[in-house]
Amino acid sequence: MATIPHPPETLTIEVWLIRLTEPTVAAIDLFALILIALATGVAAVKVLLLLFRGGSNVQRRDVWLEYGRWLVAGLTFQLAADIIESSIYTTWNSIGQLAAIAVVRTFLNYFLERDIQEMRERQQRRSEETE
Repeated sequence: MATIPHPPETLTIEVWLIRLTEPTVAAIDLFALILIALATGVAAVKVLLLLFRGGSNVQRRDVWLEYGRWLVAGLTFQLAADIIESSIYTTWNSIGQLAAIAVVRTFLNYFLERDIQEMRERQQRRSEETE
């Protein structure tokens, strides 16, 4: 796609879009990174405590269920950043790379959500059986 040269002092909508999008994407990615890192740290501490204290299977599943929810949240933020980032890409190669990343994140998100739902249903059935 050919671009029309603009005088340096003229800020086009395209330039404003790039200037606004880049820091926004970086902020969302940073937030997702912090979210996932904190969730991983919390889950690791909880798992270690359960290992040393001898936690039950229900407690371990609760930890993984909570961790899975945080991972889904982090992946959702990353996918949002990918969608925003797609507005500034101008080459098919860049768009293709972004699409591949988005597909991988979407599949990860889907399977995590499905696993979380299955765990919830199992827990609900077990709690109904014990009542």
